[in-house]
Amino acid sequence: MSRQPKIYARPLLAALASVAVLAGTGAAAPADSTPAPVAATTASVALDDTYYANALGKSGTALKAALHTIISSQTKVSYSQVWEALKDTDEDPADPDDVILLYTGESQSEDDNGGNVGQWNREHVWAKSHGDFGTATGPGTDLHHLRPADVQVNSIRGNKDFDNGGSQVSGAPGNYTDSDSFEPRDADKGDVARMILYMAVRYEGDDAWADLEPNEKVNNGSAPNIGKLSVLKEWSQEDPPSAFEKNRNEVIYTQYQHNRNPFIDHPEWVESIW
Repeated sequence: MSRQPKIYARPLLAALASVAVLAGTGAAAPADSTPAPVAATTASVALDDTYYANALGKSGTALKAALHTIISSQTKVSYSQVWEALKDTDEDPADPDDVILLYTGESQSEDDNGGNVGQWNREHVWAKSHGDFGTATGPGTDLHHLRPADVQVNSIRGNKDFDNGGSQVSGAPGNYTDSDSFEPRDADKGDVARMILYMAVRYEGDDAWADLEPNEKVNNGSAPNIGKLSVLKEWSQEDPPSAFEKNRNEVIYTQYQHNRNPFIDHPEWVESIW
């Protein structure tokens, strides 16, 4: 897939541009970022009237099922195409030649990617061993949970579940880890939670892939589960969607997969389902 024109210049400009781009298709920018229900904006009403129309008025398992149907309609990318896509989805708004790294928040040249120390690589936030989907096209290449991350920090996170506590990660202040869990820095906690919960709704075991579900365990190993759900819910509440996260959702929707992470548009749906 060829690189598309980048649309993130500044958070406010990006939001306005997103509304303008989608106005002709009946869609619009994401809803308000607060974690509790709020009054609908013009942009969120447009999305609700179109993209999320079949999910409105539902809760619990019915809402999860409706969202699964909606977001399962997507264009898939290959694992090699993920390299180029991340240069767009995670572009530094202050420098279009850089990407912002998950966990550290550092800005690094988009072309300094690979597997060597000091480079960035592709982090599977839902660890690919949890459900044994690897890097095959599907959950292994879904941009909604793939982020650029420092090679060493990515290796330290490995396939650990998410939970609070541990010792601070060397070279990544604010991140903590122990033998079976990883805690991201505060600015990334909500992002991580919403990526995990997106995966749990998107992959329900009805398309040759495992049924991915969050649970209350750590050290889930190869089971198609990641914990801890209660902690992820807290993180989503404490760290609502940022302008960067909303823009990322928009780029994936308009330029690559043509599906959305509903928990960025409607953070209150986390509590409604879980």
